[in-house]
Amino acid sequence: MQYKLFMGNQAYSSWSLRGWLLLKAFGFDFEYEVVPLFSPEWERFKAAHFPAATVPTLQVYDDSARFFVWDSLAIAEFLHEQDPGAGIWPDGLQARAAARTLCAEMHSSFFALRANMPMNVRREFRTVTPDAETRADIDRIEDLWAWVRSTGTGAGPYLFGERLCAADAFFAPVASRFRTYRVALRPESQGYVDALLEHPATLEFYAAGRRESWIIEKVEFDQA
Repeated sequence: MQYKLFMGNQAYSSWSLRGWLLLKAFGFDFEYEVVPLFSPEWERFKAAHFPAATVPTLQVYDDSARFFVWDSLAIAEFLHEQDPGAGIWPDGLQARAAARTLCAEMHSSFFALRANMPMNVRREFRTVTPDAETRADIDRIEDLWAWVRSTGTGAGPYLFGERLCAADAFFAPVASRFRTYRVALRPESQGYVDALLEHPATLEFYAAGRRESWIIEKVEFDQA
């Protein structure tokens, strides 16, 4: 089976970081292509890969068949099905249930954080102050991280122990936002953010994003 991952701009595309980590950090062999968002290439991509209309999209070649899996949560489950031993979900029934629940909440919530603190790996904004709704999202995320650690599902730098799992891949874009906007965090939360952003696969994604020449002006605001 062969894989090709389509991603948006690595400087800005938070969900693409999830897809990248789900493949890169778990040892899958894959090709990838970056499709600049909100561009003619983006429109051509959507037309050519219908019904996929988002990134990340995983193109799968299986013998003579070709099909697409889009949406990061679907990609996580698909890859786990192909290689259950890769570690995409943690060991243990309780841990797997918690990890899936965290991924689902991250996937469907935190709208204020997404809107007011868009991902941008090339910048650090010095004077952005979260509004009340964004602060509530941040507090909820930190509470979730603390709750996982309180359940004793694993000791280590990541949520469920020494190894990255899908839940960490889903929170990596949040960690990126926290660094970009210099969000003040609890010490345990800051340590977790640092671990996510120092993972080799995250560093590789960051480096590629910083080399990109594409600009999305609405994300390049600076309040300093």
